[in-house]
Amino acid sequence: MSTQTTPVIYWFRQDLRTRDLPGLQAAIASGRPVIPCYIYDPESAAAWAPGSAARWWLHHSLAALAKSIESLGGQLLVLRGDSQAQLQALVQANGADAVFCSRAYEPWAASLEQRVHQQLGLQGRQLKRYPGSLLFEPEHIANQSGLPFKVFTPFWKSCRRQPEPALPLPAPAAGCFLQAANVQLEDIAACSLQALELLPRNPDWAAHWPDLWQPGEQGAGDRLQRFLGNGVHSYSEGRDHPGLKVTSHLSPHIHNGEISPRQIWHAAQSALRETPSLETEINKFLSELGWREFCYHLLQHFPHLPEKAFKPVFEQFPWMGNADMLAAWQKGETGYPIVDAGMRELWHTGFMHNRVRMIVASFLTKHLLLSWQQGEAWFWDTLVDADLASNACSWQWVAGSGADASPYFRIFNPTLQGQKFDKAGTYVRRWVPELSAVPDKYLHEPAAAPAQVLEAAGITLGDNYPLPIVDHKQARQAALAAYQSIKSG
Repeated sequence: MSTQTTPVIYWFRQDLRTRDLPGLQAAIASGRPVIPCYIYDPESAAAWAPGSAARWWLHHSLAALAKSIESLGGQLLVLRGDSQAQLQALVQANGADAVFCSRAYEPWAASLEQRVHQQLGLQGRQLKRYPGSLLFEPEHIANQSGLPFKVFTPFWKSCRRQPEPALPLPAPAAGCFLQAANVQLEDIAACSLQALELLPRNPDWAAHWPDLWQPGEQGAGDRLQRFLGNGVHSYSEGRDHPGLKVTSHLSPHIHNGEISPRQIWHAAQSALRETPSLETEINKFLSELGWREFCYHLLQHFPHLPEKAFKPVFEQFPWMGNADMLAAWQKGETGYPIVDAGMRELWHTGFMHNRVRMIVASFLTKHLLLSWQQGEAWFWDTLVDADLASNACSWQWVAGSGADASPYFRIFNPTLQGQKFDKAGTYVRRWVPELSAVPDKYLHEPAAAPAQVLEAAGITLGDNYPLPIVDHKQARQAALAAYQSIKSG
């Protein structure tokens, strides 16, 4: 194979798209035919291998990517096994002298990149890594002392002072990929997408999810356009009300790299130019993208974040280990309707409204005194948008142990939260339908309803809807006492 036809490899990771992909564009610009590959390597991530819901999404996202590549004349090569070994075998079998990829930020991913870089370098080959998953690289943002930020607001202000993110790159032209028949697969663990066994078996708890979600680049673009055309108009106020449909639901698309942050950024700026009155709404929406940037900033500089408390004193926190309480929380059977609605929405859809995520997380850590790591692990397995940086950072924020965290003594009253943010009961009645006939006055606190009201609504507490598993006032006092024990210690 001549140097003019020697291929290069593009290694897809959490960037499952063809548009605005700097690494792919650089591979194409090399003038060589490109072998596109994806390696499923859960062992490298160990405890943080994709959870059940994320695997469902990954299957359909890879299927969509494969179709996009086919439309450009190529074929996505799906591999399973150790990424370093599979890339080495693919390079040797095809004589490729370079592997291109997007940067990943998880601790194990960074370590893997270093090992691949060293191995290829010893053979006179290159790993060429490009940004593409964030607006700003984590080490490019620092405070006036040159240290990482630990508070979100000054971090995001610093980001907003940076040059505007570059315009998104177009989709590649057809003919850039090496024809599948010419890809050599000797000693390579190529397989079909189905062979990865990412989808649930019996029972297929995600059978209805194709009606809820459209994984892939096209689905991501469609969802963004729907949000900018409708939801964003009342975003700053409506985003806290789970009964309203004003949030973007873009997070699983962003996590899987089906759409880039700068595509979102520039689409939002375009919407703002068309409708200047949306400035408050657009800026609030972009600040949520900024929170994701902040989470990755923290993960880069504090890689222990998913496992250990950011504030070391919380390593001594006297968490409880009540398995029954944990199971009740997981099943949405706590007796607190807004909490139960959130947990049931999560199980049914693989998603939960952000305000409700904070409520259920506060309930777990401060009412039940169960560790944030247990909540983090449950979300990791059940969320379609399970993202290491965002999941860890957000759980620690609510628990009070993280950077720029909500104070531990800030304990949400789930009844008041429901009354404030789901005043009409739309959200609770959707996800806790057994309470649908309970009047608004008692919907968020059925245990306080008179017996005749419950009877008229068909509710028998402890039978077809649980009694509260903890008393709010007592739980609050216990949480404050636990916090005081580590504070004084």
